Amino acid sequence: MDPIDLPVLGAPAERADAARNRQRIIAAAERLFARDGVACTSMDAIAAEAQVGKGTLFRRFGDRASLALALLDSSERAFQDAFIRGPAPLGPGAPACERLIAFGRGLMHHLAAHGDLILAAQTTGTPGRRFDGGPYGTYRAHVTALLRDAAPDLDAPYAAEALLAPLGAEVVLHQLRQPDMTLERLAAGWGAIVRRVASTPPA
Repeated sequence: MDPIDLPVLGAPAERADAARNRQRIIAAAERLFARDGVACTSMDAIAAEAQVGKGTLFRRFGDRASLALALLDSSERAFQDAFIRGPAPLGPGAPACERLIAFGRGLMHHLAAHGDLILAAQTTGTPGRRFDGGPYGTYRAHVTALLRDAAPDLDAPYAAEALLAPLGAEVVLHQLRQPDMTLERLAAGWGAIVRRVASTPPA
């Protein structure tokens, strides 16, 4: 299973001027998102900061969600590469249950670092479309495969969706805003749930 190709990558034969505009737009968006937050940054503000026309911005990215995906590209690829072929326990070489626990911990850290961008990227397309592919599709396939290895008698596709539900960006960011919630506590809770699910035979 290879890391997904996110839909925001430029064409192989991208013109030099188009490539320059793309980099200016991405750099401008990074500055404004860091300063003002993703939700409070308009496409008009990004175009002005990048010194490009609004038409250029919308032709290149279409909407803020597509721009958020572009900014996430390198971090998302790095995370996927880590759990697909990186060192154990996140990558191959550890028991499936331990890899599941490491995956949840890794995804929580990924969400804590990039959650606002991930939420913005999830607004693209029709409601629920993010579940059909993209990063979520890769996560689901990975968790399903590990569950089949860890608990062969389990309904792995259903259990994978159930385990991924508390790892949604909106859920994790909401929890981290609570005064008594930390990444360590969330990771410990995730590990306890995975061990119960992966080690307890179905009734």
